[in-house]
Amino acid sequence: MIGQLRGTLMDKRAPWLLLDVAGVGYEVEAPMTVFYQLPDVGAEVLLHTHFVVREDAQLLYGFCSRFERELFRALIRVNGVGPKLALAILSGMEADRLVRCIESQDSSTLVKIPGVGKKTADRLLIEMSDRLAKLDGVPPSLPGLAVSSPADATSDAVAALESLGYRPRDAQAAVAKVAGAADVGDEVSSETLIRLALKSLAR
Repeated sequence: MIGQLRGTLMDKRAPWLLLDVAGVGYEVEAPMTVFYQLPDVGAEVLLHTHFVVREDAQLLYGFCSRFERELFRALIRVNGVGPKLALAILSGMEADRLVRCIESQDSSTLVKIPGVGKKTADRLLIEMSDRLAKLDGVPPSLPGLAVSSPADATSDAVAALESLGYRPRDAQAAVAKVAGAADVGDEVSSETLIRLALKSLAR
């Protein structure tokens, strides 16, 4: 069981990142809330991981805190919620917001996430309500974001939204909308565009 990785961040292309640990490159899939917190390529990163072994693949999922990982593990135990949907849920909202959503039984917010229908949302709220008290850790904070060129940031943001299940047309429209907003500014990161676009799509 691989429960934690500490190494050098070699690449980050949502939803994948590459971590060099003592010369071994680990490909890790992570929710967008993790990408919001990643430092620049070349910096050291510590990730709490969940390791999955399937007949056709061995997969690593990475998180910046134990709390995020515990939420992910609780989500994939819900009937009808697999790793891909769990990542989409954690990409669509920060950990503390998801907790508030569960505590307030807010299914209307959950159904705005691609892949989450009314039945899945209701089942998730019921099953997760009993598990929240048993989760370890605390919700993470969101530090500053790295800056990239506007063209690269836009294309990376669209690709990330498509990987989360949004249609290309909707992803492009959402990113274009927030990229043209006055409060984004000339210098922008793909993580910033993704976060703003996700909020726009959730409205």
